[in-house]
Amino acid sequence: MNVQGRTIAVIDDDLRVLESLVNLLASSGYKAESYASAEQFLTSGGLSRTRCIITDVEMRQMSGLGLLQHLKKSNCTIPIIIITGKPSARSEAFYLENGAAGFFKKPVDGDALVELIGSVCV
Repeated sequence: MNVQGRTIAVIDDDLRVLESLVNLLASSGYKAESYASAEQFLTSGGLSRTRCIITDVEMRQMSGLGLLQHLKKSNCTIPIIIITGKPSARSEAFYLENGAAGFFKKPVDGDALVELIGSVCV
């Protein structure tokens, strides 16, 4: 499967998670770019080449939910997948109802993530 033209943006302030997800995506044939914050992603120019975004919920400044809401207000149609390692009152249904293409708890099921990316990045 050649999916190199499909850049996936991975946004997480945990560098171990970033490295792990970028390696997973690369081994599945995707080009992945890592960002340590939503702000870094938004100011990098990466949005224009991104086909899908994977973002953590809990980050220091703009949260994954904040990024999702910001991009939806900008009429951005790029699929956004939310990941979280911290339990919260917000459920998967909450994120999906707010426009996320998917939701995963950490540790992320790599096979399920790659399958979802394949279905939303057509």
